[in-house]
Amino acid sequence: MRRRRSGQSRALIAAAAVLPALAGALTFGAPSAQAADPAPGGRVALQGTQPAWATGPADLGSAARRATVTARVHLAGRDPQGLTAFATAVSDPHSPLHGKFLTADQARNRFGATDEQKAAVAAWLRSAGLTVTATNDHYIEVTGTVAAAEQAFATPLHSFRKDGRTYRAPVRNATAPASVAAAVLTVSGLDDAPHRATHKDTLPGPGQGFRNSGPFSTYFGSRTATSLPSAYGKKVPYAIKGYTGRQLRAAYGAGRYTGKGVTVAITDAYASPTIAKDARTYAARNGDAPYRTGGLRQVTPAKYTHVKDCDAAGWYGEETLDVEAVHAVAPEAKIVYVAGASCNDPDLLDALDKVVDKHLADIVSNSWGDVEANQTPGIAAAYDHTFKMGAAEGIGFYFSSGDDGDEVANTGKKQVDTPANSSWVTAVGGTSLAVGKGDKYQFETGWGTKKAALSADGKSWKDFPGAFTSGAGGGTSTTVPQPFYQRGIVPDSLAKANGTKRMRTVPDVAAVADPNTGFLVGQTQSWAGGKLAYGEYRIGGTSLAAPVIAGIQALAQQALQQPIGYANPGFYSRVNSRWPMLHDVTDHPLGAQGLAVARVDFVNGVDASGGLATSVRSLGKDSSLHAVRGYDLVTGVGSPGPYYVTSHSRR
Repeated sequence: MRRRRSGQSRALIAAAAVLPALAGALTFGAPSAQAADPAPGGRVALQGTQPAWATGPADLGSAARRATVTARVHLAGRDPQGLTAFATAVSDPHSPLHGKFLTADQARNRFGATDEQKAAVAAWLRSAGLTVTATNDHYIEVTGTVAAAEQAFATPLHSFRKDGRTYRAPVRNATAPASVAAAVLTVSGLDDAPHRATHKDTLPGPGQGFRNSGPFSTYFGSRTATSLPSAYGKKVPYAIKGYTGRQLRAAYGAGRYTGKGVTVAITDAYASPTIAKDARTYAARNGDAPYRTGGLRQVTPAKYTHVKDCDAAGWYGEETLDVEAVHAVAPEAKIVYVAGASCNDPDLLDALDKVVDKHLADIVSNSWGDVEANQTPGIAAAYDHTFKMGAAEGIGFYFSSGDDGDEVANTGKKQVDTPANSSWVTAVGGTSLAVGKGDKYQFETGWGTKKAALSADGKSWKDFPGAFTSGAGGGTSTTVPQPFYQRGIVPDSLAKANGTKRMRTVPDVAAVADPNTGFLVGQTQSWAGGKLAYGEYRIGGTSLAAPVIAGIQALAQQALQQPIGYANPGFYSRVNSRWPMLHDVTDHPLGAQGLAVARVDFVNGVDASGGLATSVRSLGKDSSLHAVRGYDLVTGVGSPGPYYVTSHSRR
């Protein structure tokens, strides 16, 4: 599955202006949840390996038997149930094992796949006529014909119509021989959606340039749009030029902490060729501490794929935002950027596995995802295995919750994003943040924007408050049960929104995301005539919120003096504290008074030659979602309060 960036791309902004070990040979321990059901012929079904879209009405018949299949058989490891139990215990503040993390080697030796498991699975695949092309602790990759794959997994592969295109997929769940099934977590790649690309791709140069027009506010309310019509009965301020690290650190209670001694990893697809220079330039221009030697490094794959399909250059801005936001909030934390070879699941999983296998960081920020309907249970299990191995080592994963609210406007269906829906990650929602004069925190609303354009005569706002444009993703999962830390915090009206069973809800926590109260970012871009030049612009999205939370977690870990690990149990345990550890964000922080900002944009996204577009952007209007007192589907338990970071201090 191809993942999308969760942040506000420049194209979208421009459009708006106009994502205990078990041992021994073949005794693999308890079967994994993905390989639990029996199948005919002494085989075990690998649940979730048939995509939901591969159904009868879309079936076009058998796939070409000589066509090539490339698949990954994901390994369950020595003790998958033990891994889940241990990862839960070390993450639970009420457990005697809390914080007693394993090293990467200890986790691998205790829960990783054995050589015997890998050899047995490989032998099964080879016996069916598949060629093993890669083997590691996470999966065995194979290639071969459709006919060989059908023999190996005992399921026909057919062609199916999906979204106007034709893809290959199994007609029923794949299976594995009972003798090795306990070692198999799942298999991916039997379906080829979206499609393949060559391995000869090279990265393009920086993408098309973008600028904000102005007028701006330098802090919330510093400049009022006196010449424009009123909104909600009063004149409104102009949108922020873009908050800087100083303002965000003050708003979220950074105090004296800087992230010193902590490493934050960032995973995205591809890698910006100008990131080192851009990050240094941005820090110098905006008052951030300079990067220390080794303070920013990139881990890149040997080759890139799907460059055109994934819009590789568009990911450069994502990396730039993530790096500069983490450094702005936690200026002494080290940052390691781990690039995926593409925006597809196998390559992004590889990037996450690199972080876990080598314990490159304790905190991992991820500003990408897709809708839950596009996720298969098999791939979800593979992600969760990585997240649980990370939790065992004291690594926490933070995922943006998405920028399309309840996703109805985007997909026609109310749903959440993934991997943010995993019970083993922290889903980060979004807010509109007001930082006032003297860097003082004023308020936050849930991030949800409605836009109304200025009328032709300039005397009113057309169809005020206008149409929904974007907002923090949130909702109730249809596939993931409620995790223990949400019990008693998430009301049943939300947890049971899809039926009688309590399910996982997102997000968990939130930070600034609204592009109208967003972050100033600096990046080398391509301008007229092919000129490359550094420029700065305001940006937002939960792709901003995720690295901001990652930076705040680096401050908290410095205060704690040891890894925080999987953070959700800690966040939820701080709800209703007598100290203001979390801001309980609502859509109406100032009472019934509506809130909005005025915004002027270049129609062409670059300069005034194409004209200007003036609009008013209402705050706290997130599709069908609402930020209310207590837990909500826009901001989770809230944003970090003035005592959140210091609550981790042992002094």
